[in-house]
Amino acid sequence: MAGLGGRFSRRLLLVCGAAAARMVAAETKGTEFPPDVKRYADAATELEVDRLTAPSYSSTLTAWYNRSITRAGSDLLFCCDRTGSPQAFLMSLKNAGTRQLTEAEGLDGGSLALGAGDRGFAFFAGRGLYVSLLATLREREVYRIAEGWERGSGASVDRDGNHAYFIERHADGARLRSVALSSGRARTVLEGTFPMSQPIARPGRPQVLYRQGEESLWLADTEGRSNRRLKLAEGRIGPANWSPDGKTVLYLNFPSDPTQLNAIRELVPEGDSDRLVARTSQFVHFGFNRDTSVFTGASRNAASPTVLILLRVTRRELTLCEHRASHPETVAPMFSPDSQRLYFQSDRDGKPALYGLNVERLVERTETGTL
Repeated sequence: MAGLGGRFSRRLLLVCGAAAARMVAAETKGTEFPPDVKRYADAATELEVDRLTAPSYSSTLTAWYNRSITRAGSDLLFCCDRTGSPQAFLMSLKNAGTRQLTEAEGLDGGSLALGAGDRGFAFFAGRGLYVSLLATLREREVYRIAEGWERGSGASVDRDGNHAYFIERHADGARLRSVALSSGRARTVLEGTFPMSQPIARPGRPQVLYRQGEESLWLADTEGRSNRRLKLAEGRIGPANWSPDGKTVLYLNFPSDPTQLNAIRELVPEGDSDRLVARTSQFVHFGFNRDTSVFTGASRNAASPTVLILLRVTRRELTLCEHRASHPETVAPMFSPDSQRLYFQSDRDGKPALYGLNVERLVERTETGTL
């Protein structure tokens, strides 16, 4: 009897410990935090910049190809570890107050993506793909990576919020997977022998863009019937993304010749028509507004670590502020849906924090709409 009692006690302790952990998680999820905003005049331009989160904890943007700002431009989905581990947070862009949305183990901040109608969001945590409702913060696992496979780099949700796309890999190769977020139905789009990464669903068409390191971009249809390597300019491939209307791929080109400038280029997949948009002051990351008339970039130039905007029509750049990030490729600047504000991240003051500044005097307003 004593032996049975001992086993029961240990089991009871484990159950109680798990229950206590769930109670702590429930208490943390939904917690609201006051604004941590600090406004300062940029040293290079004297434009006012808002540091939106404190550098005493880490706050990071999701992947540049995932939608993180609500269509009305009122809230920002991001990742933050202020409560001890990386979790999803929602920031009000009116006052910079934040609310914790998850308490998940092993959450991947880069996988956070808003869903259709801004009613919820998707994310990977550990081996599981989850969806959660913003109103209730009730989450459910819709898919779990099978044993023998590991998740590769990158995950995205299509514009309609119906499907997630991601890479799974094992010793012999990789596969591009698709999961219906409503039902959890999963299927393999295609398999390959090289490391695939960063799948991005094409807006308005049943196709997915993905990459092979810095060597090439590939385009496949969502049924896996066609899969081809796109014909891009010579050189390494930096960040790439679909234009909001899905007609072209915009990407950074890093020339093989180090004396040449990094350039923004644009490819029309139908016909493989590739053209120069503009050479840059060594952009290492970039973004664009809704109609792709204005670009923003983070310079890797050590003597001038700045965030800039570039006008497509004139190919002229204008410095907005210093980012001074230790890794400029993480700055990932992006426009608000109406193009009137810019957001980026930097560890200039300590741990990674989020920053924002107004650009309404420099960039025309764009319609937010549904794109």
